[in-house]
Amino acid sequence: MSESKRTMIVTSALPYANGDIHLGHLVEYLQTDFWVRFQKMRGNRVVYICADDTHGTPIMVRARLENTTPEQLIERSYKQHTSDFASFEIAFDHYGSTNCAENHGFVDQIYAAMKEKGFVSTKKTKQFYCDNEKMFLPDSFLVGVCPKCGAPNQYGDSCEACGQTYSAEELKSPRCKFCGKEPSIRECEHLYFELEPSRDFLANLVPQIVTPDIANKLLEWFNEPLRGWCISRDAPYFGFEIPGHPGKFFYVWVDAPINYMGTLLAWCKEHGQSFDDWWQNPGTEIYHFIGKDIVRFHCLFWPTMLHAAGFRLPTKVFVHGFLTVDGEKMSKSRGTFIQAKAYLKYLKAQDLRFYYACKLNSTTDDLDLNTEDFVNRVNSDLVGKITNLASRGAQMLQKHFGRKLGKMDAAGEETWKHALAIADVIADDFENRNFSKAMVELRKIADEANQYFDSMAPWALVKQDSEAARQVLTSILNIFRTMAIYLAPILPSYAVRVAKLFREEPYTWDDLTKRLEDVEIETYEYLATRIDPKNIEALLEENRKLGAVPPPPPKPAAVQSVPVKETIDYDTFAKADLRVAKVLQAELVEGADKLLRLSLDIGDGHPRNVFAGIRKAYDPASIIGRSVVMVANLAPRKMRFGVSEGMILAAGNPDGSLFLVTPDEGAIPGATVK
Repeated sequence: MSESKRTMIVTSALPYANGDIHLGHLVEYLQTDFWVRFQKMRGNRVVYICADDTHGTPIMVRARLENTTPEQLIERSYKQHTSDFASFEIAFDHYGSTNCAENHGFVDQIYAAMKEKGFVSTKKTKQFYCDNEKMFLPDSFLVGVCPKCGAPNQYGDSCEACGQTYSAEELKSPRCKFCGKEPSIRECEHLYFELEPSRDFLANLVPQIVTPDIANKLLEWFNEPLRGWCISRDAPYFGFEIPGHPGKFFYVWVDAPINYMGTLLAWCKEHGQSFDDWWQNPGTEIYHFIGKDIVRFHCLFWPTMLHAAGFRLPTKVFVHGFLTVDGEKMSKSRGTFIQAKAYLKYLKAQDLRFYYACKLNSTTDDLDLNTEDFVNRVNSDLVGKITNLASRGAQMLQKHFGRKLGKMDAAGEETWKHALAIADVIADDFENRNFSKAMVELRKIADEANQYFDSMAPWALVKQDSEAARQVLTSILNIFRTMAIYLAPILPSYAVRVAKLFREEPYTWDDLTKRLEDVEIETYEYLATRIDPKNIEALLEENRKLGAVPPPPPKPAAVQSVPVKETIDYDTFAKADLRVAKVLQAELVEGADKLLRLSLDIGDGHPRNVFAGIRKAYDPASIIGRSVVMVANLAPRKMRFGVSEGMILAAGNPDGSLFLVTPDEGAIPGATVK
């Protein structure tokens, strides 16, 4: 079962220091931890690194609101994050911070290399500037009157009342979100990392490091010149100042991925290792686990920076989906936006680890935490099918045989060999991150073991042939031990307790073939307990109370209705060409709080680029592949983020909630909406 040993660097994306760890975050960190623990059990040489993402305007603003410093704020966040991760048994080899000297050194080194190779450009833009706060204002820091519908208190890029998007310069009566004063407009210069010179390099690399579906989406960007990436932000800003540009700071997304190297260097210093022997070693494999919302940063910008500076590229970028709860996005009002520390007040970390393993695979599909299924999986599979074998077997052995194992009987040994025979199958599933498939194999073993145990009925057999009963108990405990070793990457503390039961050291993969006979075991201690559904409801109820302000009670229809705008004649309306469009791609728009950039197929082979103000209502990944209704003959409109070539239709409730207008199933892209 052994193989040649490998050397690996494994990373998870960096959690932002401006928020707590929640169950959605844990989708990534748990699956990475599963994979790393499996690799280490196989004897591979692995360093698992991560860090707090600490820079950016939100950190600076929050620190000011809390009358503290950014450094004090991120120190507090670091303590909470590391505590949360440890509580869920996520075992980083080093967990650092982007605000460290090691990271700063690599940032300056990579920037110098990009500049030397001509990948850095400067462009002048006009931005709002608050003379009172002495800072340039991002769109989210501007409020004013919507230029489209006249609604007050709207942000600088889109209107929540009418759903229209616009450039910040169009906002009427703009004012600073902080001081309320009217800002001025100033010209400022920003720095950009240019991607177009790396077009051929990236086009060749992308299919090598991600799955075909992700590669195809990324390569859609190559249908036009690759846009440069703004890497600078103006003071005041919490981050690293750009060399040679006083008052300019690196955008947070520049130093975040670079800190994979900064954290590795910090680990190397602690352990007397050479950074180059790890990162620059051609034999080292480098793996990034990320969510599907940050693919561009990790597969276009990050490799470009590494390549320019002469650093080795990632071997693979593993992309996963998001978490839904009971089929819907996490919601504070429904109590399903659950922080890690809140979960632990009512439930055990190992139960979530087990359930996530039952659901995770190598695709970008979202993972649904169905609360009823969660209870059933833990109670039925982990407790009822797997752990119950150890509980019954070990306690009967203690009661009748002084905890002393005998030999396996023929039928039991055959069942144990069946469990061993799938070791390579389970190893392949773990290697390929198809944890849910591995758990299916484990359930099959558990079912076969329980059938064997029940058919032999050792509780009755002990009265007739005590040694035969001991053989059955010896067999069932050997089978259980095998399952516990398979589970060790998923349930590490559980496996440690199993090893203690059998008086063994922590398990490696090679321990699978060992058989336990004619030895004494320890007194059995409970390994897992059932979930009380009342604890789930108590958790959700507490989170509902902690969540957002509850929605207001329904108003009478007459009050709730929206006045009809000025009428138009039929001929005017008929000029609007409404078409069914399929969403090919959806992504966040850097610098815009409310916009999504959509690529829409209307059946003519020429995807349309459309900006839609639906970011607060829809996760980008949730609408890819969905059919919408588009105004196809709307004149192209130049926006600060690019050109919008149409508009999609959405219904807006008086409370500000949005719902996409979609055709019935069967409507094809390009079909006319009549």
